[in-house]
Amino acid sequence: MGRVTGEKLVEARGLTKHYSNGVVAVQDLDLNVMRGEVYGFLGPNGAGKTTTLRMLLGLIRPTSGSAIVVGHQPGSPAGLARVGAIVETPAFYPYLSGRDNLRILAGLSGADESRIGSCLEEVDLTPRAHHKFETYSMGMKQRLGVAAALLKEPDLLILDEPTNGLDPQGMADMRSLIVELGKGDRTVLISSHLLNEVELMCTRVGVIQQGRLVSEGTMDEIRGATQLLVRAEPADQARRVLEAAVGADHVTASDGAFRVKVALEETADLNRQLVAAGVAVSELRPSERSLEEAFMALTGEKGGL
Repeated sequence: MGRVTGEKLVEARGLTKHYSNGVVAVQDLDLNVMRGEVYGFLGPNGAGKTTTLRMLLGLIRPTSGSAIVVGHQPGSPAGLARVGAIVETPAFYPYLSGRDNLRILAGLSGADESRIGSCLEEVDLTPRAHHKFETYSMGMKQRLGVAAALLKEPDLLILDEPTNGLDPQGMADMRSLIVELGKGDRTVLISSHLLNEVELMCTRVGVIQQGRLVSEGTMDEIRGATQLLVRAEPADQARRVLEAAVGADHVTASDGAFRVKVALEETADLNRQLVAAGVAVSELRPSERSLEEAFMALTGEKGGL
């Protein structure tokens, strides 16, 4: 991953978008994205991810709240010069080659045409650069979109659901590409509804549900504290010992085992208490809550596709 610093490239405060038909797309959203990180903006479809990204890019105006993106107001020319983005599906001229499409975009954006070759190389499209866009697979079209977003050598790369519509191999290729793009000082803000995708790529995550940010932090912070997984017989006696040791509120039964919230350094003492009470312990190990469990607890949704 990249070299994360204390510099905020995205800072949103109370960002809100209400539409005239009564739809509340985003409500009082605070967001912080640091230089050098791959930040996963995670939420179910319809949670407000794309609306948020559109506001950060200045494509739509917020109803209230504010944002600073790479040191500028969203949509300002100075800010956009330092941002590359794909929001929803990238569109290109179907009858032109990938390289010629990038030439046109470089001219429109003021980017140096000498960047085209390195951008195509970075997304592994050099061998097909002279082929027409209409002959590209979905994965190649997405990679050309990323190449276009890289033309300005952006400090911040914003990618909205970049693996949508891709087959499993295409998704894996895009994940690998994004991990590479996030190295160094470059910052990547990626929206997704797929837990596995975010878990494999991102250093930090913000979870959005019904337009509100419900959690933000590292993967470990989102999952929550590590617990002990205890399998022991007889179960009733094991539960009594565990509850007496750590409190009933810190013991839950799940799939024939107990999850115990306790400092890991107390594991050995807990094991001794169980054995002394005549309980046969077959398993005793640290257990992290999965990202899917955390996601479902936060949003009530399953972990994507």
